[in-house]
Amino acid sequence: MTMEFVWNDGGRAACGFVGLAGDCVTRAISIATGAVYRDVYQELGTASEHSPRDGVANSFTADYLKQRGWQCCDSQGDRAFDSSELPKGVVIAQVGKRDEPSRHMCTVIDHVVHDTWNPADDEDYFLKSFWTSSAVATATSGLIPTAVRRGGQEQELTQQAFEKILRRLRALDNTASNGASTEGEKHNALRMMQSLMLRHNLTREDIVDEDNVESVQFTRMACPVNGRRACIWESMLAAYVTQYIFTSVQWYRGTRGHRTLYWFYGPLNDVQNAIALFRELLLTIATAAHLQYGGHARGSGASYAEGYVAGLPRSADEAAQTESVGKDRSSDPLDAAEHGQGGLIHTRTLALQDAAREWLVVECGIRLTTSRGRGRYLHDDAAASRGKQHGAKHELNVPGRRRRIAQQ
Repeated sequence: MTMEFVWNDGGRAACGFVGLAGDCVTRAISIATGAVYRDVYQELGTASEHSPRDGVANSFTADYLKQRGWQCCDSQGDRAFDSSELPKGVVIAQVGKRDEPSRHMCTVIDHVVHDTWNPADDEDYFLKSFWTSSAVATATSGLIPTAVRRGGQEQELTQQAFEKILRRLRALDNTASNGASTEGEKHNALRMMQSLMLRHNLTREDIVDEDNVESVQFTRMACPVNGRRACIWESMLAAYVTQYIFTSVQWYRGTRGHRTLYWFYGPLNDVQNAIALFRELLLTIATAAHLQYGGHARGSGASYAEGYVAGLPRSADEAAQTESVGKDRSSDPLDAAEHGQGGLIHTRTLALQDAAREWLVVECGIRLTTSRGRGRYLHDDAAASRGKQHGAKHELNVPGRRRRIAQQ
């Protein structure tokens, strides 16, 4: 039985850490104990004489936990990573793939995985061992929430203080670069900036670039669909959601038992919203295909669903780009500015996608390859055309999207 999932980085971002890292040990211990991420990071680094950013050897992890009253329960290595194999309460689980030396560590609280991704969704992961502590695992309504809340409150305060420092630094930077400021004001602003940056280990990049890719929080989440063999239109829909709506999100497909899993990975909020939209459209299209042709998996119903996806509205940016093909943007300053802004957005999207693929390798040990499947049964052109007409009339309600004020 798979376990529910709560995204939790253990307070890493709140403590000012950025960039990609294989820090699952630090993260899991911070979540389980309620300790501040920075403190756990420094303690593990001191004990191992190596940066915990790229992982911690099992021997140092075991010594660290034993010194703090945690007990280890070994597994045979072939037990499934699910709720039936773990006790209730706070558990630090060590999982891995069969016949592979690399391990992943995560915290499970009352059979809910607290991590940046859920290894319980992946059938390739097996339970290797787990750690428990009588100090935090005796009551689900008492000590456990207290330990978790204590760490969360400290991290929240840290994040608020961190954001306050960044706002202060940006204000000082604006003063220093403002032509209307006097030389004395500029000098004082630069001096205060330098002092704050040295004290909090910040760089100018942290100040100027509010959308720094290095500070993005990534995740990987699965959306299961019925059937081990996915429908073509379901994959078309995943491609539509990631290509036209949430462009910073990417997807791939896998299987678990008799079900197909559509994996979405990228920035946390975008992944959550992409899955919500994907599920909503899956239900809408499948229901419409059933009403029109009695099914959605094969025959005319599948062709209708494919047409429906093909007819779904594309982004406003793509429509504008299509309308402006062959138009000389250089003659219109407004068009040129919009084109430049679009280029910056596209560049950032590519940077996010590259960072997400690297995160997938570093954190999950997954390196994707491209493959193509075979063609399907006879295609019903009439059903597909009907579906395309219906899809074109679909009004998208994109979760998490900011509403823009329309120009009159």
